[in-house]
Amino acid sequence: MNRFFKIYKELSIVENSGKKIGLFRTICSIFGGLLVAYLAMTLLVFIIPGSAGESIIVPLMFNTFAWAIASLWICLSISKLVALKRVLIPTFILTIAITIFIVGN
Repeated sequence: MNRFFKIYKELSIVENSGKKIGLFRTICSIFGGLLVAYLAMTLLVFIIPGSAGESIIVPLMFNTFAWAIASLWICLSISKLVALKRVLIPTFILTIAITIFIVGN
């Protein structure tokens, strides 16, 4: 348990200089932004009325824009912990929403 608090404290340290993004936040922003963007676009396919073949055009067109916005949002976080939360919380929420749509059909 003490190890958990040590890792939590280390991740929650605010960066001293805003000039360096850091490897952890960069990796979180690239892959986390991709994951969040794909999950959001998958949810958008379920929300748009019509068949899946007809409604897939809009998510395909906006996927790169959504990826860029999500990556920028994650990258501009104040600490490593906030960057990790910005990846995990939307991923969890979008996964639950997609699961509800799949099970509901």
